[in-house]
Amino acid sequence: MPVLHIRTALPDDEDELGRLDRATWSYQHAVRPRDQPPYEPFFGDRFGPRDHLVAELDGRIVGYVRLGFPTPLVSNAHVRQIQGLAVAHEARGNGVGRALIRAVIAEARRQGALRISLRVLGHNTPARKLYESEGFVIEGVQPGEFYLDGEYVDDVLMGRGL
Repeated sequence: MPVLHIRTALPDDEDELGRLDRATWSYQHAVRPRDQPPYEPFFGDRFGPRDHLVAELDGRIVGYVRLGFPTPLVSNAHVRQIQGLAVAHEARGNGVGRALIRAVIAEARRQGALRISLRVLGHNTPARKLYESEGFVIEGVQPGEFYLDGEYVDDVLMGRGL
């Protein structure tokens, strides 16, 4: 049986995370066009290794979740936001996404957050169902917020207390 391990990302994970991010790209969840070479670094000024939890299945990175602040405002510092989640195609159905969500909730609590939020595209039904099953509720919808691959797609704000 495969062994799933969640840990904080390391600087050496950058290339593998970048490859995973590009391999899982889809308009199902992405609002920007697919990256083209030369690729931007996965880690940057805004998000570094400490802002990512990675999932390893039998020692291989198969997913990540990015945790950040929704705004730079002090008045909003009690909230964390999931700002990226990816699971390798071949690892789906093994509980990787659920494990990452549970781990990021625990990390947000560890950081002292009282709430956690996220944005998900309206047509991404699998992700929405996963988030709902972990206690997230829809808190707002921006209808037709994005035009992706020939269709207007809602931006759905979800959140939950910690």
